[in-house]
Amino acid sequence: MRRLALLALSLLVGCHQPEAPAGGDTAGARLERAATAAGIVADPARISLVGAWARDTDRLCVVGANSGSLRVGVLVDYGEGQGCAASGIARQRRETLSVSFGGCRFDARSDGERIVFPATLPSACDSLCTGRASLSALSVDRISAAASEAAQLRATGGRALCGG
Repeated sequence: MRRLALLALSLLVGCHQPEAPAGGDTAGARLERAATAAGIVADPARISLVGAWARDTDRLCVVGANSGSLRVGVLVDYGEGQGCAASGIARQRRETLSVSFGGCRFDARSDGERIVFPATLPSACDSLCTGRASLSALSVDRISAAASEAAQLRATGGRALCGG
């Protein structure tokens, strides 16, 4: 009986998983920090989103603003009567881009090479589009890191979407 109790106790001790170190200092977290320090992985806190972004007929511009915020503009053109155009401001926090086109406010995601809007946007964003076009799930890739190129994005009628 005593041997059986010792065997059961040793099995329980052998199955015990050590707790993750406090403060999120896991092996994965240490590896991520080392890769970032070596330049293998981009540091989300240092990625600049300034530039021109596009995919198919969707366009996005991002330029710096004086207050630490960013000016952002978007143009979606699916043909006559089907499109979106908006200008506003944004704040970047690591991988999150908090966008405000007036009453249309949402958080987009970015890894530095792609910006993706959420699939569901507030109803206030509907007024920025005509026809069946939508800003929902907009996904654009970086085509330039130049603010001068981003500033060239224009809405129908010639209005600069990222200021001018």
